[in-house]
Amino acid sequence: MLEAQSLTRVFGDTRVVDDVSFTVRPGRMTGFVGANGAGKTTTMRMLMGVLGATSGEVLWDGAPATAELRRNFGYMPEERGLYPRMQVREQLVFFGRLHGMSTSQARSRADHLLAHFGLEERATSLLDDLSLGNQQRVQIAASLIHQPGALVLDEPFSGLDPLAVDSMIDLLHVEAADVPLLFSSHQLDLVERLCDDLVVLSAGRVVAAGSVEELRGHGEERYRVVLDGQDAAWLRDVRGVRVDDVDGATALLTLDGIGASELASTVVGRAPVLELARVRQPLSEIFREVTR
Repeated sequence: MLEAQSLTRVFGDTRVVDDVSFTVRPGRMTGFVGANGAGKTTTMRMLMGVLGATSGEVLWDGAPATAELRRNFGYMPEERGLYPRMQVREQLVFFGRLHGMSTSQARSRADHLLAHFGLEERATSLLDDLSLGNQQRVQIAASLIHQPGALVLDEPFSGLDPLAVDSMIDLLHVEAADVPLLFSSHQLDLVERLCDDLVVLSAGRVVAAGSVEELRGHGEERYRVVLDGQDAAWLRDVRGVRVDDVDGATALLTLDGIGASELASTVVGRAPVLELARVRQPLSEIFREVTR
């Protein structure tokens, strides 16, 4: 288990990261989101030991994470760290060797990862000759080459087409099935699709953290009601209900004083119902609420 404990980073008079604490649990994808300048990249660099913390510490299974332990982490920085005039397989093998793998182990692993991304035919190409999307694939492969014990990925899906995103997700589900995985992204639809847990940063501080379902549970209860052949405007007169939108027989409403069972009995007792379903709060709405 990877933990940030009261991490703080000050640059001059500016407190960029302020007392940040959260946990990344094994076998769960944790999304790390926040506006530009919220402190996500700085926090990830401190987790990896690339940047020292002004105060606080990083823990691995409850003990301080040493430089030796961090060697086994996989890291994908936002600023890509590959060699543009080096062959693709050659530099994957190079990174594998840096992590203590033998040359044969690193070659076998590199070939496996390149095959997954459909890059076998580009194995001897210079990185600079690849498209930006393929360079991104190679960067991910470099972070996975040594089968890391934890993964910290900064904007891993940036610049990828939908098929490449799906391919990367499939790989991460296999490679990170049992390890802590933290990734940042501005693509909230992807975060919502992938994440088990969420950490939201605003102005250097954690403003929300927990499972996605827990964070959704803190919001208002919203329901969609679809009536059979009857205008739904009368729902505006139901006590304890706030109607947010009505379109003919369909209404979107928020409970404001009554429970779901009372809503159901009221609606069913008044009109034929085709649908009465709770509306899942989108991640974008949670994000706006907690970062206001």
